[in-house]
Amino acid sequence: MSTAFESGMGDRIGELRRRRNLSQERLAERANVSVDVVRKLEQGRRKAARLATINALAKALDTEPSYLVGQPSTFETRASGDELPSLLALRQAVSPVDDLLGGDSDAEEPPTIVQLRDSLESTSTIRREGRVNEIGVLLPQLIRDARMAAHAFTGADAAAASSVLAVAYQVAATTLTALGKEDAAFTAMERSLAAIRQCDDPHLETAAMSSLSWIFTKQGRLADAERIALNQAEKIEPTFRSAPDEVSLWGILLLRAATAAVRQEKHTTVTELLNKATAAAALVGDDRLVYSTPFGPANAGIAKVNFLVEMDKSGAAIDAAQAVPHLDSLPATWRARFHVDRALAYADLEDDSKSARALLSAEKAAPEWMRYHSTSRRLVEELRSRAPRRDAPVLGLADRLGLSG
Repeated sequence: MSTAFESGMGDRIGELRRRRNLSQERLAERANVSVDVVRKLEQGRRKAARLATINALAKALDTEPSYLVGQPSTFETRASGDELPSLLALRQAVSPVDDLLGGDSDAEEPPTIVQLRDSLESTSTIRREGRVNEIGVLLPQLIRDARMAAHAFTGADAAAASSVLAVAYQVAATTLTALGKEDAAFTAMERSLAAIRQCDDPHLETAAMSSLSWIFTKQGRLADAERIALNQAEKIEPTFRSAPDEVSLWGILLLRAATAAVRQEKHTTVTELLNKATAAAALVGDDRLVYSTPFGPANAGIAKVNFLVEMDKSGAAIDAAQAVPHLDSLPATWRARFHVDRALAYADLEDDSKSARALLSAEKAAPEWMRYHSTSRRLVEELRSRAPRRDAPVLGLADRLGLSG
């Protein structure tokens, strides 16, 4: 992991604040947060903060939230085997030099459409399970294979290959964003949209807008994230004749918009969007995967928990968490994020033991994902600093996450 990832968020806030010639009071005023929050973060007495606070501080300091929270900047190399995940290989797949030189490196026989779709499904499954290192190994080759096929084939096969390529670029974009490489992620999204123009799937543009909204949210471009999601949602607003997948895509966009809105402290908007998404989820019935994103009553339920945590309503978040139906129907990374939100709520209520247990549940669901998830790491650090004994379970978790100190 990078040095920035291992240093504390408070250190980075203090360093940037001094570089900008700001006092703690002036920074707090610019960010519209309590000066006590700034002091505690900089002094290391507080390791975690609401994402709305982090976004506000990042904007006031003219940086990206990923820098403040210390996202990992590359793949870990602890995996065994001959192939190791490579950030450089992923960058090269997304932005190959042949595009600049006008050359053509497609010397091999392209894979079949069936092979491409099987590879995409395998990669999507790995992604949902949070096996980040495996994504770093498999995704560059999938992108190269899909590009090759899209160039070599014609007609329906070319359109099918372009569909696989479009989704592969979206997986690359979300992976690069998780590693704090938002600009490279935006390039991947541009290439996804170009591939979509060559395919015949009417829903891929909506899936791309959902991914782009999430990327902008991670960048701190919250108004842009909200606008993109709402604009696409308006375009595809379902009718009583719409198929369940179409209703699901609309609901996913509403939740994306609400995620951006809650980090802007637009709580009324969040409530309105969540109510619409919850109604859509009830209409859909059981949770389903639509372009690798789940939607249904369970996903709407965990979104509600997340929003309540962000709105500083921890007690209500705990109550809402107990009412989430069929949690096991969701992918591992969604379940893990749900448990992290529970952990944040318990920590806010000063119940460290329940917070630690929730984090252990998140680790059980998606252990590798936890190593890359900055919110989880910050919360573990905070709980570790308050651990009452040397054999506290959170200390073992900190060791497994590779946290020093």
